Amino acid sequence: MTYRDLRAFLDALGDDVRRVDAPFDPRHEIAAALREARAEAPALLFENVAGHPGWRVVGNLIANRRRLARAFETAEAELAETYLQRKQRGIDPVDARDAPCKDVIVTEGDDLIGAVPILTHHERDAGPFITTGVVLCKDPATGRRGMGVHRMMVHAGRRLGILLANPPLSLFHAAAESRGEPLEIAVALGLEPALVVASVVKVGPLVPDKMAIAGALRGAPVEMVRGETVGVQVPARAEVVIEGRVLPNVRQREGPFGENTGAYFSNESPVVEVTAVTHRRQPIYPGLTPWSADVDMLLWLAAGTEMLGQLRAHVSGVADLELMGGTAGFSMVIATSGTSRTEVRRLIHLALAMDKRLKTVTVVDDDVDIRSPREIAWAMATRHRPAQDTIVIEGTEAYVIDPSASGAAQASKIGFDATRGGGGAAFDKARLSAAAVAKARAHLADLMP
Repeated sequence: MTYRDLRAFLDALGDDVRRVDAPFDPRHEIAAALREARAEAPALLFENVAGHPGWRVVGNLIANRRRLARAFETAEAELAETYLQRKQRGIDPVDARDAPCKDVIVTEGDDLIGAVPILTHHERDAGPFITTGVVLCKDPATGRRGMGVHRMMVHAGRRLGILLANPPLSLFHAAAESRGEPLEIAVALGLEPALVVASVVKVGPLVPDKMAIAGALRGAPVEMVRGETVGVQVPARAEVVIEGRVLPNVRQREGPFGENTGAYFSNESPVVEVTAVTHRRQPIYPGLTPWSADVDMLLWLAAGTEMLGQLRAHVSGVADLELMGGTAGFSMVIATSGTSRTEVRRLIHLALAMDKRLKTVTVVDDDVDIRSPREIAWAMATRHRPAQDTIVIEGTEAYVIDPSASGAAQASKIGFDATRGGGGAAFDKARLSAAAVAKARAHLADLMP
């Protein structure tokens, strides 16, 4: 079954969604609830949003592999392989027969976005920030679609600040600005998980359009409709669409904002002049909170799994890969099988070169559970020899939101070989009897992890 929209996915989750009837304020309170919720907890649907009657907010939606696998209609163990296989083919979007995203159309007024319950997350955030808006635009020169997630700060009146740190939108804006022209955009909010994941993947020559990747991931074409005030197509079943123009040669302070790094980041960023807000009846606003399990899962599937496929093509024996939670994709652990120490070193260099976000890579054997911080720490403590098994790379490109870079143009990276290499029995992992473990789980299941 294909989930046509966010509502269909929520309906399918059933009891895995907790409906919150108590009033919660979009200023600090909803973000606090989402951050404090356990990753294994149900998704949270806030149905009484203070100051925003008729609106709802959903979060903790893809915080665990169980729900992410449900979104892709596959098993948890097959999630990475399912993603890699589907991404290789595209299903082009189609014109929509109806457009629920336009049930309500607002183009008049000084404060078009005031009705939207955009969350204020942290104590020192400069204001409300859109964190999971899928920004869509079209390159006027080539007609190529641009699609990505960019944080946006609510300024006064009709204006939003937008951090354009990544292509292609940053390139489209630079090209339009060089001509003294605004760049038309539309921000789609409240989408099913497959569409959100597709918006942050890296495109390739086989499928260069992220909307076609979205169709492949969800198993059906995305229904699209033209915006009301911009010449940009948007998902017809989005909960909310904000339309506008990125103004040329205009910058405004955007931030501070508590980023996915868990630290604050500010920037002099371009400004969007909002021209319309459209939405469904009883709309659902997506409340993805920075530095949360939702972000960890999104990065793992869209960036980590992508890296897994690339590394497997270059180094034999790559078994699995994990992005460490809470690191904004800066720290990765790779499991290998039968890979020599020289190949492990090459693997570390490759991984650190492929993604500019990566700062640390740790390679372990596949007898280590790479989703267990305790086992990773064990491998580092017992198999890593600091003097021989540490690789430091200097003069690399700094990532814009990395607080340790502090605006510097260059940074450094490090890799750790925590494999057993050619070691003998001294590196064998002490194991429990499989039969004894099975009996323990059968009789003491409530005590087992």
